[in-house]
Amino acid sequence: MKDLDEILNWRRLDENVTTSGQPTLAQLSKIRDLGISHIINLGPHSSKDALDDEAASVAALGINYAYIPVDFENPTEEDFSNFCKAFDQTKDCKVHVHCIFNARVTAFFFRYAKAFSVGSEHDAFAIMDSIWRPGGVWAKFIGNLENVEQKNQYSNLDY
Repeated sequence: MKDLDEILNWRRLDENVTTSGQPTLAQLSKIRDLGISHIINLGPHSSKDALDDEAASVAALGINYAYIPVDFENPTEEDFSNFCKAFDQTKDCKVHVHCIFNARVTAFFFRYAKAFSVGSEHDAFAIMDSIWRPGGVWAKFIGNLENVEQKNQYSNLDY
């Protein structure tokens, strides 16, 4: 499967799983053309760069869609549980997981790798670190308690 590097913060986790920031409608078509059968969106529709009706757009492309709006200021255990359920339903499928910037998503996958020993925790951290280093509530969310007092830092901005 090729990569769609023109999509904000596009990352490939393995042959079946890709992640990114918010794709445009045209980019959703390119994602479908890669054979993606499922999209999980962690970015709230109220976000500035969100699509007006992503669920309908994705459905029109024939892709299954799960929407788990994660408040960036307050990621919850329920959010993580809902993500795990949605992601676990995509086993053996090609899935694309996105939010607005790929910060939420990479933190969720890092925590998922840690919690379930699925994939490499080191690789999940490296992908997350290529986009951001969580501080505050996100450091707590991923279990990185030594950074709870730090602010979020973003690659190419803060480090």
